[in-house]
Amino acid sequence: MALSDGLDRPLLAGFGEPGRAVPEAGALRPAPDMSALAGGTGRIATRLVVHCPGFEPLDAGAHRARYQRAARQSAAVHGLAIEVGPLEKIGSAGAFTVTCRNPEGAGPAGETTSSRIVLIDHASLVAALTRRPLAVRLASGALSALRVVGEGGLAGYLRHGWRFALFFLFPFLMVGLMLGGAGLGAALPLILGLSPLHLIWSLPAAVLLFTRLLLPLGNRFHCLLLFADWQMAVAIARQDRPAINEWLTASLETMRQAIDEAGAVDEIVVSGHSMGASIAAMLLGSLIERDAALLEGRRVTMVTLGSAILQCALLRSASLLRADVGRIARFPGLRWIDVQCLTDPIHFYKAPVVALCGHPDSPPAAILQLRLKQVLSPERYRRIRLSFLRVHRQYVLGPDRPARFDFTLLTAGPSPAASLLDR
Repeated sequence: MALSDGLDRPLLAGFGEPGRAVPEAGALRPAPDMSALAGGTGRIATRLVVHCPGFEPLDAGAHRARYQRAARQSAAVHGLAIEVGPLEKIGSAGAFTVTCRNPEGAGPAGETTSSRIVLIDHASLVAALTRRPLAVRLASGALSALRVVGEGGLAGYLRHGWRFALFFLFPFLMVGLMLGGAGLGAALPLILGLSPLHLIWSLPAAVLLFTRLLLPLGNRFHCLLLFADWQMAVAIARQDRPAINEWLTASLETMRQAIDEAGAVDEIVVSGHSMGASIAAMLLGSLIERDAALLEGRRVTMVTLGSAILQCALLRSASLLRADVGRIARFPGLRWIDVQCLTDPIHFYKAPVVALCGHPDSPPAAILQLRLKQVLSPERYRRIRLSFLRVHRQYVLGPDRPARFDFTLLTAGPSPAASLLDR
């Protein structure tokens, strides 16, 4: 017999199943007074972080290795001792423990911060989308683009983040031009008035031109990976692909397990980078919908980094994701920080994500604006500033100098995540 949470739906209903409902605004249960936890003050001794990375072909081990490299940079910049523990398994995800201390005050327990970081990576989904035959990848990506346009996504991008609209168009225009060039090469004999028999060599030559020269050139800009990214975005909006819905359900149970096992930690941080912000919102919103008591009375902060929530939420079919955004915004005592960067075109700079998801009367996410010139050395900034994907990854990479935002300090440092807003 399925458990019920009082809203006439199964408590453990999976993603994409009819059991998930879109509640009316204000349908959340009341929570206890959180005023004592709402501020950004106080040293953190223990922390749980549930992090959802962006759309990259990296598993938990690779993300941990990246985190460790960033932690070394951050430790050197801030004069801290940061130790990153080995990767462990928790539910369907990986996890590791990070210990941060000030060498000058080493010894007392209060000088050490221990953070358990759970990585909800989706490498298996990326692999499933990118291992398919080339023709299938091209056709599926093109179909996803048509769905984005048909569901009003492109119109929304142009209205609320024109640079993101260009990011959407970029891979499809580039691959379209490459296919057009290959097609022109295939038709060259006919254009020159030669016999159609010359198509015997021009067609294979055009295929080789596309697959061996033009496509590898396009993949330097990750065109086919971006095709898969848009397939994932449409699937998240619609929640109509069983494999992805099953993965989301397993990830939700992993989040629940991690919170249960964490016990009375000082802080819970749910973070999401790029598309991972949509996944983080769906998981946290679903947890609030199904088991809000698990979070009541706790210091909970959601941090979105270069968020692509609107990539999915602006599609008409994304009603469940938009509802999850509203649940998060209205949950008493929960702080939401949206870290943005003007240099990064792959997010919605200055866009009020909560209001654009249909909740104009709910508390907005606090926007923290990051300037890469304040984080990176002049040499590194000049080297990466024209690489839009590299700039987009900087949110989770290490700094060259102290700045207002540092991903390692956010997830492992001694200050609460909400203290970002006080700096």
